[in-house]
Amino acid sequence: MIDAGQMKAARALLGWTQKDLSKASSVSEPTIKLMESRGTERSAMSNVMAVKKAMEEAGVIFIDPNGNGAGVRLRGGGSNSDGSFLRGN
Repeated sequence: MIDAGQMKAARALLGWTQKDLSKASSVSEPTIKLMESRGTERSAMSNVMAVKKAMEEAGVIFIDPNGNGAGVRLRGGGSNSDGSFLRGN
């Protein structure tokens, strides 16, 4: 499961707003806001999985805590050919 910090970090890497993530995941913007402020553990698993899937499809890789803390990174460098970061539609 991803946590609120990973969600925020992944959005930042993608250059997405909460509205962009809402659109990409089909999860309401108020729910996205709650997930990021209160934590994903209080959210419906279907919403967490929809957010995770949308971000993974956009190129995010979620890193498990494995003793060093959870994290995120972008697949393949994470930028477009002109050097700008990826952004949702």
